[in-house]
Amino acid sequence: MSRVVHKFTRTVPTWQPRVTPVDLQQATKEQLEALQVTPSNTKVSAYVLTLAHDVESLKVRSPLFNAIMYDSGGMSRAEREIGALAASMVNRCIYCAAVHADRHAKLEKDTTVTDELFAKGENADLSQRDRAIFDFARKLSEAPTGATEDDMATLREAGLTEEEILDLILSSSLFGWANRLMHVLGDPVREEVPA
Repeated sequence: MSRVVHKFTRTVPTWQPRVTPVDLQQATKEQLEALQVTPSNTKVSAYVLTLAHDVESLKVRSPLFNAIMYDSGGMSRAEREIGALAASMVNRCIYCAAVHADRHAKLEKDTTVTDELFAKGENADLSQRDRAIFDFARKLSEAPTGATEDDMATLREAGLTEEEILDLILSSSLFGWANRLMHVLGDPVREEVPA
């Protein structure tokens, strides 16, 4: 028996798709190319296998995602995760919030920031830089017009460069889209242990 998850934690739930994912053993050549895997690869998530039904979209989605979240230069990987986490919290995407909180904690080798965010949300006790990053990404995710010039000034005062600010905008905006797509394609679930 499983249940849909409603609480933020760093424990990544199972994602249960509503659309049957592509079976790697039966995937077309085009699907495999879009996935950039061989049929023997079993590390592809159910989410990506669900997206593989639309080969053309997946072929652009994965490189875009990787460029925004993993390219060198600009904002640190951990700080990009704060942008993704803020968007996921605003959008109530339990799965993405868990994934990006877990990644942040592993990158920083510390759970303090994500513990604070999950316990206190926008009232979390954060460093000046993390506060500026989280607040800007949260406001941008709630409504883009909510992130103002004053917020941009706060980012600069916290030491962010223009390149880092662009990375923050991209990472939080990417998850505005990704969260909503994940919501309509499936649900985060946790297995209940029988009593």
